[in-house]
Amino acid sequence: MNKHERLDEIAKLVNKKGTVRTNEIVEGLNVSDMTVRRDLVELENQGVLTKIHGGARSNSNFQYKEMSHKEKHTHQIEEKRYIAKKAASLIEDGDTLFFGPGTTIEVLAEEINHHSLTVITNCLPVYKILLEKQTTNFRVYLLGGEMRHLTEAFVGEMANSVLEKLRFCKMFFSSNGVNKGSVMTSSLDEAYTQQLAVEHSVEKYLIVDHTKIGKNDFTSICHLDDLTAVIMDNQDQEKLEQIKTYIEVVE
Repeated sequence: MNKHERLDEIAKLVNKKGTVRTNEIVEGLNVSDMTVRRDLVELENQGVLTKIHGGARSNSNFQYKEMSHKEKHTHQIEEKRYIAKKAASLIEDGDTLFFGPGTTIEVLAEEINHHSLTVITNCLPVYKILLEKQTTNFRVYLLGGEMRHLTEAFVGEMANSVLEKLRFCKMFFSSNGVNKGSVMTSSLDEAYTQQLAVEHSVEKYLIVDHTKIGKNDFTSICHLDDLTAVIMDNQDQEKLEQIKTYIEVVE
C-alpha cells in the first residue's frame, strides 16, 4: 500500500466512524505509529480531519463549530443558486410562506420575482432582501425576539409566541446537516423555532447542498419523514440516493 492509498484508507475510516484512535489505524493498516501520526498531520492540513488526543475526528461527520454567516456565504455558491431556482419554481402567487435562516434561503429570496406573496421570516438578512421587493400585494414580516448573531436569526419566546398563531402554505428552511434522516442544527433555540414553523406549514421544503448530507450537529430540527420534499443539487449521486430512501428530492 503506497502513501496515497494509505491516506485514502485513513480518510474513509475516520469519516465512517466519526472518530478513530491511532492504534486502530496502526493495527488495521499494519503500519508504524510514527507513520500514522505523520499521515494524520497531512490529512489535518488537507482539512479532512482534526487531530485529537489519541486519534482523529472527521471534519465532514460533525459540525463542531458552526460557521459564521459571512463564512457560509463563500461556500457552494453555484449549488445554492441552482437549489434556489428550483425552490422558487415551487412558489405561487398568493402563497403565504415562512422562510427560515440561512445563506441558501437568502439566495432563494433573491430569486423571487412574484407579484403577490406574504412572507414571514425570522432571519434579518432574508428580510432585508425581501423588503426591497415589497409592494401592496407583496408583504414581508420579520419575527422579533432574541437574535443569534451567528445566523442573524430571531429566536426565543417572543418569536415563538407570534409563530404559534400563524399558518403557512409553504415553508422553506435549511440546516447544518442531515444524518440518518435527522435534520440537524447547532442551536436548541433555533431548532425549536423551526419546529414550530414545520408544524404550522402545509408543505415543508428543506433546501440543502450535497455537502450537508451525512453531517451531524448538536440537535435535530425534525425528521425527513416530516417534510414534503428536499431540494438539493445533483453534484453527488451517492448522497442524492441516500436522501431518496427517505423522501422525494427536487433536483
